[in-house]
Amino acid sequence: MLMKSDTPLQDATDEGTPVSVKIRERLAQARKRFNANDNIAKFIEPGELEKLLDEVTGKMQGVLDSLVIDTATDHNTHNTARRVAKMYLNEVFKGRYVHAPTITEFPNAEHLNELMIVGPITVRSACSHHFCPVIGKIWIGVLPNEHTNVIGLSKYARLAEWVMGRPQIQEEAVVQLADLIMEKTQPDGLAIVMEASHYCMAWRGVKDMDSKMINSVMRGVFLKDSTLRREFLALIPQKG
Repeated sequence: MLMKSDTPLQDATDEGTPVSVKIRERLAQARKRFNANDNIAKFIEPGELEKLLDEVTGKMQGVLDSLVIDTATDHNTHNTARRVAKMYLNEVFKGRYVHAPTITEFPNAEHLNELMIVGPITVRSACSHHFCPVIGKIWIGVLPNEHTNVIGLSKYARLAEWVMGRPQIQEEAVVQLADLIMEKTQPDGLAIVMEASHYCMAWRGVKDMDSKMINSVMRGVFLKDSTLRREFLALIPQKG
C-alpha cells in the first residue's frame, strides 16, 4: 500500500521540478562543474532541451518585464523572449548543450609529415562577462607524424564552432580547442592563432571599434622548434 501511494507522489513532485534543476542535480551527483564554457550534453536527457527552451523563455520574459518593456502591446518585442531563448540554446551557446560533432578519422597512410595550415576559420562566440559577441578568425597549424589521425579540413571548422559556441574567454577557448584537436589527431605539433573583435569593448565600455585581441597556443614541436614556429606565423596571411 505504501509503495503504491508513494510512487505517484514522487512522480508528481518530479513533474513540478524545473528541468534546469534536474540537470544541475545530475551534474552535482557526478561532481562535474558547469561553467559557462563547459559542455554539459552528457547530463541532458532526450526531450529536455525543449523543456529547457520553455524554461529560459519564461525567465527571459521576466527580464523584459523588469526592464519595463510592454511586450503585450509592443509588436516588435512580442515574441522576443522566445527568440532570445532559441538564440542562446540553439545557436550562440549551442556548444554547451550538444555533443561534439562526429569526426571521421583516417590513418596517415602516406606518412605525411609536412606542415599543414587551415584557415582563416571564421568563429563566433560571446564573452562570458557581458554575453556580447566575440567574432574573429582562427588559423590552425598541424605537423603530423605517421601515427597521426587525419581528419577532413571542414572538421577543423566544426570543432572550432563547437568550442566557440559557448560563453567564452578567448584565452581559454583557444586552449580548449587545442586540447580537443590534440586528442583527436595526435600530431607532433599543433599551433593555433586567434584574432577577434570583442563587442564588450566595441558596443559598451570604452566603445573602441578597432581593437582586436590576438593570442596563440603552441604544442609539441612548435614549442621546441623556433624555425617551425616562424614558418607557421609567416605563412598566415596578414591579419586584420
